[in-house]
Amino acid sequence: MMGQQDNQKDLFAYNVDLDRRVRPSNPLRQVAAAIDFSFVRHEVAHAYGHNGNVSVDPVVILKMMFLLFYDNVSSERELMRIIPERLDYLWFLGYGLNDDIPDHSVLSKARARWGSEVFEKLFVRTVAACVHAGLVDGAKIHMDGSLIKAHVSTDAVVYGPPELVAALRAAYREQEQKLDEQPTGGRVNQTHLNTTDPDAQLARTGSSASRPAYKHHRAVDNAQGVITAQLTTGGAVKEDTQLSALREQHEVHCAATVQTIVADSQYGTVQNFLYCRSRGIAPHMADVKTAQNQAGQRSEFFRDDQFTYDATTDTYTCPAGQRMKRWQHRPEKQAWQYMAGAKVCAACPLRSQCTAAKSGRRIQRLNEQVEVDAARQQAASPRAVADRKRRRHLMEGSFAEAANNHGFKRSRWRGLWRQQIQNSLIAACQNVRILLRSRPDRAPQTLSWLWRHSAAALYALLILTRRPFSLPALPNAPTT
Repeated sequence: MMGQQDNQKDLFAYNVDLDRRVRPSNPLRQVAAAIDFSFVRHEVAHAYGHNGNVSVDPVVILKMMFLLFYDNVSSERELMRIIPERLDYLWFLGYGLNDDIPDHSVLSKARARWGSEVFEKLFVRTVAACVHAGLVDGAKIHMDGSLIKAHVSTDAVVYGPPELVAALRAAYREQEQKLDEQPTGGRVNQTHLNTTDPDAQLARTGSSASRPAYKHHRAVDNAQGVITAQLTTGGAVKEDTQLSALREQHEVHCAATVQTIVADSQYGTVQNFLYCRSRGIAPHMADVKTAQNQAGQRSEFFRDDQFTYDATTDTYTCPAGQRMKRWQHRPEKQAWQYMAGAKVCAACPLRSQCTAAKSGRRIQRLNEQVEVDAARQQAASPRAVADRKRRRHLMEGSFAEAANNHGFKRSRWRGLWRQQIQNSLIAACQNVRILLRSRPDRAPQTLSWLWRHSAAALYALLILTRRPFSLPALPNAPTT
């Protein structure tokens, strides 16, 4: 007999147990089991008084902020509209069906009251959970940085002398202090200032136009791609300047000693090579000088490595056979320059292939050139090249997952400290996803996924080949 749904609304709802309504395999159940959010009460206790209105539980606020980025909800207002419709959200937050959901302003007020350190500690806790689960090796890390578009318009950028820009920056900071908000940090471009977000710096990628942006720097562990260290700066900050800070942060978070650092040519500077060599770290970073030569810069002239150095006489021999002696000391670069002389270079038949300078060709040799050459040789080894290929998968995959699933490439709020909160939450969400994928209770689902997709691939292969083939008896596929 055909049934018909009774759409009569119940006057009362008794014994509605959300714990029974949320399926055991719901991801938020696994999040709640893996991460303890209750630590926030102790961390923010100093920000609350002992009299007055009772606030929303800080644990609930932190979980709401986590959900905002975990499911990439478009806005805080939208999150508050979604929560009453999602039984798993209500269960995760500890709400009942008839409980009132707080206003979205609760989240912005909490951010201003707490600051960014609380969210940084949440990220550190996700790292610790991954370390405890055996997902972090700690010895080898990959580094990279990515620009994030600031939540401003380029029309708000003003240009002026450094003195005017400094005065404007001080004025904006004074206004923020009157609003009882966190002070902005970081430096801005000396001659440009965005009046909407003074912390955003003009930056660009490739041939694109400059626009206000922030830059996120992160270190990823080689084992499973866990994000173990992360920093947020203005968009104009160079990536190579953050290597030491990321390495120190990684060692503190993971209680491990870094043995290898893998990075692209933006990190392959002399300073970073010497830093790694002085600490016994294998620098598997692409050499920025080699990358520039491969890109065609100075391709019409002889490269520096085509000049032969003689340690006994402390001289260079150029491709034309002329001897180049010490000429000038460069203390700011901790190096010496070598020259053959303007008259010698002017009469050289290979001058057009060597230099266009009137004074002749100069070769610079660092005080620690031997150590730099050894580091560059190590960076060019087959193992380093293989590590950099794996880095493309880990680092670019990490940033792509952040952009596709967590809204990484666009700032939600304004100000460096707010951007630090956003990036800490996104990194925490990504680590939690890696942690959940490794949990034993997901094994049956993984096997089911492999079974379905392997069967589909076999069927597609048979269709493409169009060859007669008899399938053997297969066991029953596992159910999800």
